[in-house]
Amino acid sequence: MPQGKLYIGTSGWVYGHWEGIFYPENLASKDKLKYFSQHFKTAEINYSFYHLPRPSTYQNWHSQTPADFIFAAKASRFITHIKRLGGVKEAWQQFIENALYLKEKLGPILFQFPPSFRIDLKRLESFLKILSKNYRYVFEFRHKSWCDKKVYNLLKKYNVAWVIADSPSYPKAEAITADFIYIRMHGSKVLFASKYTKKELSSLVQKIKKWLKTGNVYVYFNNDAYGYAIENAKELLE
Repeated sequence: MPQGKLYIGTSGWVYGHWEGIFYPENLASKDKLKYFSQHFKTAEINYSFYHLPRPSTYQNWHSQTPADFIFAAKASRFITHIKRLGGVKEAWQQFIENALYLKEKLGPILFQFPPSFRIDLKRLESFLKILSKNYRYVFEFRHKSWCDKKVYNLLKKYNVAWVIADSPSYPKAEAITADFIYIRMHGSKVLFASKYTKKELSSLVQKIKKWLKTGNVYVYFNNDAYGYAIENAKELLE
């Protein structure tokens, strides 16, 4: 039975407090992605959540990374937080047109929703219908009302992955809704600011072994405080 590929990285790569912990002191900002990609094969793009990257920005990221590097692009907060999937066809087209400049390095596209966004199946399906089937999509819902079989079944219908998120604040559900798995590790005890123990990582490894039978597995550490994300991602790679 064919196994999926495992991609391990962090949620973003630009953090000032990683200097001296991961990045060498005085490393120029423009060289950080190149340095990062010498250690990891994937990263989430945080910048695209707050801004609309130009095609030239995506082209630059593409040229700085090895041939087998994969970017997970975080969809604009205009789509997820301001419009909450309603009336966003034009905004989505603009986002994906630019992101396609990553070419073969464009991996899953992450939609991260606010905790105040409650279940709305009609709105969700209306949005899913406008997504091209040529790309991979993942949804991270942060209100517990979304932990519902109707949601899982709808995501399965469109082969969209439910984000398996670990945190002390957001709902936890290990729902498999696509032919790949997407995991976000936000910190188990303190949101974004706690380091995973060897025991916790060992437990994750056992789950990953099982999930690789489904398809590719993407794991991103978002506990960026004190460089914990880098430390944990390196440990998991080992």
